[in-house]
Amino acid sequence: MTSTAEYKDLEAKYYMQVVKRMPPVLVRGEGTKVFDNDGKEYLDFTAGWAVLNLGHSHPDVTKAIQDQAGKILQMSNLFYTVPQLPLAQLIVDNSDVDRVFFCNSGAEANEGAAKLARKWGKLKLNGAVEIITTLNSFHGRTQAMMAATGQPAYQENWKPLMPGFVNVPYNDLEAIKAAYKPDATCAVLLEPVQGEGGVNVPDDGYLKAVMDFCHEKNILFMLDEVQTGMGRLGTLFGYQQFEGVEPDVMTLGKALGSGAPLGAFTCKEFCSVLEPGDHGSTFGGNALTTAAGAAAAKVMVDEDIPEKSLAANAHLVGRLTALKEKYDFIKEVRGLGLLIGLEMTRDIAGPAVAECLENGLLLNAVRPNTLRFMPPLTVSNEEIDEAVDIVDAALAKASSD
Repeated sequence: MTSTAEYKDLEAKYYMQVVKRMPPVLVRGEGTKVFDNDGKEYLDFTAGWAVLNLGHSHPDVTKAIQDQAGKILQMSNLFYTVPQLPLAQLIVDNSDVDRVFFCNSGAEANEGAAKLARKWGKLKLNGAVEIITTLNSFHGRTQAMMAATGQPAYQENWKPLMPGFVNVPYNDLEAIKAAYKPDATCAVLLEPVQGEGGVNVPDDGYLKAVMDFCHEKNILFMLDEVQTGMGRLGTLFGYQQFEGVEPDVMTLGKALGSGAPLGAFTCKEFCSVLEPGDHGSTFGGNALTTAAGAAAAKVMVDEDIPEKSLAANAHLVGRLTALKEKYDFIKEVRGLGLLIGLEMTRDIAGPAVAECLENGLLLNAVRPNTLRFMPPLTVSNEEIDEAVDIVDAALAKASSD
């Protein structure tokens, strides 16, 4: 077996150094647990970055991948393939959208949504091309999505940014109204809850008010559900947590493929303006990835996993709230479903994550002062207790150093 040191040497020699790796070499996962090449066990409260909502190696997903691998892996979208259409139907039947296009990632999904919005602007709004997005958003790492992502630290190295995106404060309807320009603005793109931005939950009524404004101006109301979709917030799609909200366009990724690389952009019939030749993807709707996605989505719906995860939310939030009462430097516990942020008044998230890792917990520092919890939706209360006990000890140590 290749040793950890050998893996690190190979990575340093051959891989582009765009990731600051954490120490373990992970080789196997089951449910909420992963194991490194030395046999050490970890609780995974990152879920592959909100990807593995059913946990690692879910038997239904694994079987679907195995079965599909023995049939057909890839064909051009010029031909029908079986798995993608049942998955598209499941998405439509359980949401308020009517059309689905599959791609390979969340970033690609947002790119497709932006193209759809621009064609809408061309056809309906005298050639309008601008899309309003928000500060502290995250929409992907392609060149266009760097302009859409309202985080100057991410954008600095890629200037000049692609034109056509305007970043305004999140949770501020008046800022969107001020940025709107007739014959220039074609859409607004928001995350229902900002994940990478620090697990920021909007005020009641914000999303609905933005939607109403978009409809008043005949511009598209687009929701980036790459991180919040597929049960993460306690409903199959995150927008379903907010009364009266329905997206014109919705993007998906991460958990859609349950570990296989899969994304999608979806829309209502009235704005389904893309025609043959307007968009495409060699691997979009790949038979293997959509087989995995269809199996995972069926489990989500049939077993009502999003609803069941709300009990885990209550337990996790309760345990983290108790930590807030214990440590005066914990400012807030916030989030929905199993996307939870713990914000502190001190920049100790990084050291706390390192200490958690040492003691068998994978966690994410989404900001220098904010921890993000996004375990599989199938996490047990016992696993939550074990994880929070590790966090407790890590915060005690990090705050005393």
